[in-house]
Amino acid sequence: MKVAIYGAGATGGYLGVKLALAGVDTTLIARGPHLEAMRRGGVRLLIEGEELVARPFCTEDPAEAGPQDFVIVTLKAHSTPGVVDAMQPLLGPHTAVVTAQNGVPWWYFHGVGGDREGTRLESVDPGGRQWDGIGPERAIGCVVYVATEIAEPGVIRHSYGNRCTLGEPSGEKTDRIRALSKALISAGVRAPVRKIRQEMWIKLLGNVSFNPISALTQATLDRVATEPGTRAVARAMMEETRAIAEALGVRIRIDIGRRIDGAAEVGAHRTSMLQDLEKGRPMEIDALVTSVQELGRLVGVPTPTIDVVLALVRQRAGVAGLYSAWTG
Repeated sequence: MKVAIYGAGATGGYLGVKLALAGVDTTLIARGPHLEAMRRGGVRLLIEGEELVARPFCTEDPAEAGPQDFVIVTLKAHSTPGVVDAMQPLLGPHTAVVTAQNGVPWWYFHGVGGDREGTRLESVDPGGRQWDGIGPERAIGCVVYVATEIAEPGVIRHSYGNRCTLGEPSGEKTDRIRALSKALISAGVRAPVRKIRQEMWIKLLGNVSFNPISALTQATLDRVATEPGTRAVARAMMEETRAIAEALGVRIRIDIGRRIDGAAEVGAHRTSMLQDLEKGRPMEIDALVTSVQELGRLVGVPTPTIDVVLALVRQRAGVAGLYSAWTG
């Protein structure tokens, strides 16, 4: 099996070390000082009091890797349309592309059947770049529950979690998804095969609300989830999101109050969107929030709270120069 990880930062580096040490032919595609450090000294993973070191093939040029069995994309969702052309050398006739990213995936309406089959989402795939350039038939969904960070170039620090839930858009348990699950499990990563849209919406409940609220308030997760005002905003956003999921035929069997309480128990965690704002990195607004608004309009579900928070966080990011779609 040949696996390339496109965008091998914190999550991608973690997976790369795990797969490489399990004997999988692994390529990491990265750039900058992080790439140079991995080339020089291998990829170092700090996990559970240990340091694991792997030396997979690392490159900035996908053409050096050639066709793969699986390409695991761990870039932020807004970065992926811009690398579709560069990704082409990795795509052979049977290559699967695994979207290990937060938010609503660009292939969401592939394999759903009915009138919405093939509907494209402009918020996450402007102009259909990924749909046309990758092809939805290649897609495998992946919902990641792993907390990692780049401690320094070439060094990944793992905080908690080791689950990457997989699913075919069609819901089938195909040979290719069984093979990928087996490889990840052999590498020490929990990789159950599930109905991927259900898993996606459960995680999205938190991402659509906690991320933009924390970016606007600069509060950590425990404060967003426990202070009455922001807790009420998060609950309203989650209720709107759940209504959209159910209008699309996905039942989210989870109590929202408990979902918020669970986030509070994580403690003083800085959400990824807040970290991006603080570090001057482009903010992942469209995949996490705009996409939910787009889906709400598609199915006729009002999203008044999401609309207000989205307008505010877009402007906050735009003023900071971290959201190119902002036109204010």
